[in-house]
Amino acid sequence: MNDQNELKNMGLKATFPRLKILDIFRRADERHQSAEDVYRTLIAEDVDIGLATVYRVLTQFEQAGILVRSQFDGGKAVFELNDGDHHDHLICTNCGKVVEFSDSDIEKRQHKIAKDHGFALESHTMLLYGICPKCSPKAAPK
Repeated sequence: MNDQNELKNMGLKATFPRLKILDIFRRADERHQSAEDVYRTLIAEDVDIGLATVYRVLTQFEQAGILVRSQFDGGKAVFELNDGDHHDHLICTNCGKVVEFSDSDIEKRQHKIAKDHGFALESHTMLLYGICPKCSPKAAPK
C-alpha cells in the first residue's frame, strides 16, 4: 500500500507536508525522531514546511496510529513508526543511544502484576536507563 492510500485509510488527506513527513520516518537512519529532528531534515532538504506544521502532523499521525510517541530522559517527545509490535527501550544516559528490545517473560509479568492489582491493562511503557557498552567498555556484559 502506498503512503497516499495509507493516509486516506486513516482518514487523513494526503497533503504534501503529511507525505513528506511520513517519508522522512520511512527513510530515517534513526528510528526515533523528535519534531526538531524532522524539522532539521526538512531544512536540510530545502523543503518549506514550518515547525508548527511538523508538530501538528506528528500529533495527527499519533492520533491516527501511524506513529507512537515516547518520552525519554529529559521529557523530550520522540516518535517512531507504529509497526504494531510492542517493544521496550534501553537508553544510554551518556550518549542517548536507544536500543529496542522485546521480552515475552517481562510482558507476561507486567500483565500478571496489573491483574493481581485489579487493573485492566490498556498500555505500558518500559524505559531502562544505563550506560551502553560504547560509553563504558568496563560495564559491557560479558
